[in-house]
Amino acid sequence: MRLEGRVALVTGGASGIGAATCRRLAAEGARVAVSDLNLEPAGEVAAEISGFPCVLDVRSTDSAARAVSEAEAELGPIDVLVNNAGYDEFGFFVNTDPEMWDRVLAVNLRGVLAVTHAVLPGMQQRRRGRIVNVASEAGRVGSQGSAVYSAGKAGVIGLTKAVAREAARYGVTCNAVAPGPIETPLLMAAPEQLGEIGERLVAGMVGSTAMRRIGQPDEVAAAIAYLASDDASYVTGETLGVSGGLAMT
Repeated sequence: MRLEGRVALVTGGASGIGAATCRRLAAEGARVAVSDLNLEPAGEVAAEISGFPCVLDVRSTDSAARAVSEAEAELGPIDVLVNNAGYDEFGFFVNTDPEMWDRVLAVNLRGVLAVTHAVLPGMQQRRRGRIVNVASEAGRVGSQGSAVYSAGKAGVIGLTKAVAREAARYGVTCNAVAPGPIETPLLMAAPEQLGEIGERLVAGMVGSTAMRRIGQPDEVAAAIAYLASDDASYVTGETLGVSGGLAMT
């Protein structure tokens, strides 16, 4: 029960790594706001864990501010923020266009900026807080078929370090996890979008791990729970790979 008495907000909490994180944080004692663009599946996860579902479109600063306000009115001040919402459109960079760049970066980078900007002032004022950003090994090594996604996740890693430096004096830590190939709806969409090429891309990712297997959302959630807890009180500005050894540094 490392998180007993804490309030957590998880973006993209209705499925995949987000849903697993909501369940793990609740199991460790946190009261969890399950935020997602889609309220119905968010409500289903919230019902499992006695959490609070709320609509949050990370692409909108107004939506971010409104969701934070609603969550805090229901559960209390946010102690833990998990920026998990993610989006990708698989395809080789030469076949992309600026509209696609905007769609992918709006969720994966600008969304992290928006929600962090809405939560961080309160954390600093209260002189406590944990921010955990879900980046990706794609942001450290690059991923074929996901160039724009890789760029966005690299930006998340840079943002994590900068916020960690700025917020440390207020008792707030900021870290990231970098998942490798994880069995989520996002990754499993690659074969649907690219057919046989997508299947080869996923197989190549799995083959690049030292453990030669795909990861599970619960394995990422465990790392997030650690970084959200006091067990990581002297850890900030770090990016923890949860990728079966895909990108050892």
